[in-house]
Amino acid sequence: MIATQQSLTRAIVARYAVGSLGTGGFATLPGLVLVYYLTDSLGVAALAAGLVVTVAKVWDVIIDPVIGARSDRMLAARGSRRPMMLLGAVALPVFFLLTFAVPSGTGAVPAAVWVFVAFLLTATAFSLFQVPYIALPAELASGYDERTRLLTWRVVVLTFAILLFGAGGPALRSLGGGNDFAGYFLMALVAGVVIGGGMLVSAFVAPRQLPAAVLPPREGVLTTLRTNYAAGIGALRDSQPFRALLLTFLLQGLATGMMLAGANYVATWVLHSEDAVTFLFIALIGPALVVTPLWGVVARRIGKERGFRAASVLFGAAALSMVLLVWFPGAWVYLPVAVAGAAYAGMQSLPMAMLPDVISHDARRNGPGRAGTFGGMWTAGETTGMALGATVLTIVLALTGYIARSASDAAAGGATQPAEAVVGIVLSFSLIPAAIIAASLAPLARYRLRKGDVDGLL
Repeated sequence: MIATQQSLTRAIVARYAVGSLGTGGFATLPGLVLVYYLTDSLGVAALAAGLVVTVAKVWDVIIDPVIGARSDRMLAARGSRRPMMLLGAVALPVFFLLTFAVPSGTGAVPAAVWVFVAFLLTATAFSLFQVPYIALPAELASGYDERTRLLTWRVVVLTFAILLFGAGGPALRSLGGGNDFAGYFLMALVAGVVIGGGMLVSAFVAPRQLPAAVLPPREGVLTTLRTNYAAGIGALRDSQPFRALLLTFLLQGLATGMMLAGANYVATWVLHSEDAVTFLFIALIGPALVVTPLWGVVARRIGKERGFRAASVLFGAAALSMVLLVWFPGAWVYLPVAVAGAAYAGMQSLPMAMLPDVISHDARRNGPGRAGTFGGMWTAGETTGMALGATVLTIVLALTGYIARSASDAAAGGATQPAEAVVGIVLSFSLIPAAIIAASLAPLARYRLRKGDVDGLL
């Protein structure tokens, strides 16, 4: 699918960007608090908590390619991706609230099952919105630089959402007055409404009816699960730039997901203050809000792929420096977190701006009609990375002897952690993510698409 001829107005840019208030909120808040909620409020063992989150995310990975292909089918048949996005936006707040509404006193096993089912439904609703949302830039904007502009402002809002939910979520939780049920319920209620509202507004940026001339042919529409998955595999097979970019983003999602899930543990057991997680997010996102537009300037000067590589190296170096928390825990950590935040802005905005280029490149070479399929595979890869991040964290916690606790244990001051567990928390926040970021540079080096390859096809 190539972009329509409508001009990329400020209203389109703004309405598309506000969707990241929802996607950023959903990506941040469960990643930050869900494992911690399971281990330190519901008394679920670390490995079991990781299994709950991972299996729910595996379901997400399974359905994303199907949703992507069905989104392309809907576009061919109805001329719009909007209905699917609206359904996801309306359903998500309900299931999100249920995820954090486990009644007080529920046993660890039924609590884990409750969270698993509710989060599974939440992730499904999110995919219904996210997959077509990812596909839209290739239809809304044409040209290498125009897509950078569209995606840069999306990441500005995404960065703001990470700050809002990363700092505001724990702050809302603390308003429960020591009652974990009330705190998490309030957090989920407010966050769910904001997430759903952002998605609802952005759903209307999807054209109600694209011109027939730019619609994919109906005879190319995929109708069975087998053809849905085959389309996703075909997208990976046919597009070398997509393979390279997706693997890079998946690995980086693993690293950042691990750090995100570990932030509460760092605050509680390394910095000895649960409130420190709010300051960690302010340190991370404050610089990112300022420098996100600058990564767009960098992309225009040296190219998106070089800018992406520079951001990745900077992030990895900042993460690696935080291994010193093992020996010198203290407020100095906010400085490397701020550097990581500035780098993270580039690690988000630039690959997101590269994806529509990949889709456009593929449409010219292999025919239109696969933007949703690419979006589904992309979302599946991103989800896989973030889910594995939480999984690797829980494995490290289990291997180093982390002691799970219930809300009553925490209130009574019970459960201290062995020194090995505290070291494991630090390594999960520093050395291990840095190594994964370094590994991600290998597939990025194989990304060959450049500005001339993209604009030369328009």
